[in-house]
Amino acid sequence: MRNRVRAVLFASLCLFACGTVFAQTNCLDAIGSAPCPAPFIDKIDPPNWWATFPSPMLLLHGNHLFGATVAVSGSNVSVTRTHASANGHYLFIWLRTTHAAPQSLTIRVSNAAGSASRAYHLDRRKPASAGFQGFSSRDVMYLIMTDRFADGDTSNDPNPSQRGLPRGWHGGDLRGIQQHLGYLRQLGVTTIWTTPVYDNTGGTQDYHGYSATNMYAVDPHFGTLADYIHLAQAVHAVGMKLVLDTVPNHVGAANPWAKDPPAPDWFHGTVAHHEPANTDFTSLPDPHATWAQQEDVTQGWFANVLPDLNQKNPLVSQYLIQNAVWWVETAGLDGLRLDTFPYVSRVFWHNFHAELHQLFPHLTTVGEVFNPDPTLVSYFAGGVARPGHEGTVDTGLYTPFDFPIYFMLRRVLIQNQPMSNLENILRQDRLYPHPERLVTFIGNHDTMRFLTVPGATIPDLKMAFALISTMRGMPQIYSGDEIAMRGGNDPDNRHDFLGGFPGDPANAFTAAGRTPEQASVHDYLRTLLRFRAHHIALQTGLQQDIYMDKTVFAFVRADDVAHGCTPSSPERVLVTANHSSSPRSLTLSTPETALAGCSQFMPALGASPATLANGSLTMQVAPDQTAVYLVR
Repeated sequence: MRNRVRAVLFASLCLFACGTVFAQTNCLDAIGSAPCPAPFIDKIDPPNWWATFPSPMLLLHGNHLFGATVAVSGSNVSVTRTHASANGHYLFIWLRTTHAAPQSLTIRVSNAAGSASRAYHLDRRKPASAGFQGFSSRDVMYLIMTDRFADGDTSNDPNPSQRGLPRGWHGGDLRGIQQHLGYLRQLGVTTIWTTPVYDNTGGTQDYHGYSATNMYAVDPHFGTLADYIHLAQAVHAVGMKLVLDTVPNHVGAANPWAKDPPAPDWFHGTVAHHEPANTDFTSLPDPHATWAQQEDVTQGWFANVLPDLNQKNPLVSQYLIQNAVWWVETAGLDGLRLDTFPYVSRVFWHNFHAELHQLFPHLTTVGEVFNPDPTLVSYFAGGVARPGHEGTVDTGLYTPFDFPIYFMLRRVLIQNQPMSNLENILRQDRLYPHPERLVTFIGNHDTMRFLTVPGATIPDLKMAFALISTMRGMPQIYSGDEIAMRGGNDPDNRHDFLGGFPGDPANAFTAAGRTPEQASVHDYLRTLLRFRAHHIALQTGLQQDIYMDKTVFAFVRADDVAHGCTPSSPERVLVTANHSSSPRSLTLSTPETALAGCSQFMPALGASPATLANGSLTMQVAPDQTAVYLVR
């Protein structure tokens, strides 16, 4: 009996191909004397694929899959190899679809006791007009936590008792977002970033979407996959873009994989035996750090409970890359937001982006690198190969979020550090291959709301909006900041958007429903974003910082900042921010700056007339005001 068990275990590792049929070995029951029951299949990942894409690896889930024979019926489709988990719950199937046309296939898994069949579809790709545009510095991104934005379909609402819980499901859904696209367009938003829409069933506190239990399904609280596709179509129909938050680092604690992984090393560790993630990732770019210092960053379990995926396992890597491809093609996505970026292998990110860029040349990605140090954040930016313990690797990331500017804006505007400290961050733009791509912001779903930080005022908030709307990069707005929402640390920073839910006392989606304070902030931001949309220098221009002191910061945006104005120069923009309770009389020397030779300084936003004499530009800037001039 021992020899028979050994033979079965050995045979599970040996794969024998035969045309479109692939057999492993005969399946025996627990005592090795009788055939297993017939195979059973309840799930295939990915649920469909596309004929012109790289040949897929399918992951079947069910029972009695160990030792089964696999056959596929279809034209120019074959099975190249298979691999089953020892317990027979999972079966990996590699298909060859290189020369296949769109068609319906039948996948049959058989053993001596019977067989199970599932239909499978190779689809035709969406046309380029369906999306796939990519975001850039020309855009304005708006972050929506789906559960907390708007309830557009009460049929999928949670138990009413949940809405009152800070960490409960509140009822926001995909239809709610779709119903408010007009509000977002009017505000000046061009790109919507939603938190993950993965199925998070199994937890009453997983409303945020970062605890996936099924990476190929939409959470029923949010709606259906059809709802998500309809949202994407509606977004594109009004000329906007859609970005999905995706999480290759980990899955949820309630994910079935946690207790029954598809492979022994699917995760780093197990539920019972694992290390918590070290959230201090400063060791990663350190050329003198040991692997022992770095290991728990990329192999630890986030929050000590979220199973950490082992991307160095080729099975895991291919599964995750295919998952991202599937979502992009299914919805025509324009970009991805990549969660917990430093906690994942750089080699994985390189391969991830290589495949995405091959299939979707215009797709762009933004990565979360939560740290105030530009020397650290820039290490993860794509476009240059950086050394690490895996070798010298380019992550391929289009851009990271500009966390250093986020931290510094709060320090200078709320804590009253010198405005000149902004230059301490901006001068380190040299570290990024593409600083113009950086995504600037003043808050997100993981940070205390701007106005709740002790000392923050409405003028501070307006100046923060003015700076991210006019400086280099692409501004990102967190839903609710435009109506002066308050909120402390998670989960207090994730209150419902007022007016998005039945029974709300007011509707901040409408002008009539806003308080004077809400209207003041909303309308100011709308004015800024509309101005930005009409002036290309603020979207794609370079930036030259021409003056800074304790309370003032001034810069120019232009397509060419190395030279001054000429009769044929495109319009440029001068921005001067006075973070002081007193007016400032400011004189700027224009020679040998981007303002050299310029003669017209036309007041635009918040600006009073300026005078130019002998190369000196003099202006008055009101207290706590950002003054913007159009320059020729």
